[in-house]
Amino acid sequence: MRQMSNLSELEEKLGYKFKNIELLKTAVTHSSYGNEHDVDYNERMEFLGDAVLELAMSKKLYDSIHLDEGVLTKTRAKAVCEAALDLYASKISLNEYLLLGKGEEQTGGRNRGAIIADALEAILGAVFLDGGFIEAQKIVEALFIPYLNEVLKYKDYKSLLQEKLQSEKRTIKYDIVREEGPANDKTFESVVYMDDILMGRGVGRSKKEAQQNAAKDALEKEAKNVKRFEDD
Repeated sequence: MRQMSNLSELEEKLGYKFKNIELLKTAVTHSSYGNEHDVDYNERMEFLGDAVLELAMSKKLYDSIHLDEGVLTKTRAKAVCEAALDLYASKISLNEYLLLGKGEEQTGGRNRGAIIADALEAILGAVFLDGGFIEAQKIVEALFIPYLNEVLKYKDYKSLLQEKLQSEKRTIKYDIVREEGPANDKTFESVVYMDDILMGRGVGRSKKEAQQNAAKDALEKEAKNVKRFEDD
């Protein structure tokens, strides 16, 4: 784990020098550490960074992809999904700079995709607060866009299911039906409904991962049903 004195190294990787370094400290501080040490942590900043990232990515795609809104929306969803953020973060070894509580550290939180993705979004929120949107956009351009073609190959099962069922004029709803484990090592179970019909079920270490797996389960079941119908 990197010590806080090495945040200047993270600044170099980001290509941005903070005027207020406390913002960056907060961005890499997980709630488990914040609660143990009674310091600010990154959840509120992640909320802000999520919006900053969506706007920055929307602007980039608007400028570079001259296709309709539906294509832009699907492309953006892939470009900012948890798996994509995990990839972008890996390029700067972000997990090494995270401040985690003892329990979270011991249960593998440093390599947990949801925690890393949230920290990356929090960093964008921190840059926005420190230097404005243009500076945050520069980081997206430098650290995210070069890997866009790679992440666009990822399968976003929620988007695929949404696209399929919308064409059939159906509604989709996700519910978290089970949540187990201590705060620093939770497992979530999600179900997805088409109208009032249970379509799929999935488990994950985050709500997003559980929803993705529920959508994947629904698509796989649908594919099996189609194949069975064709064989008959």
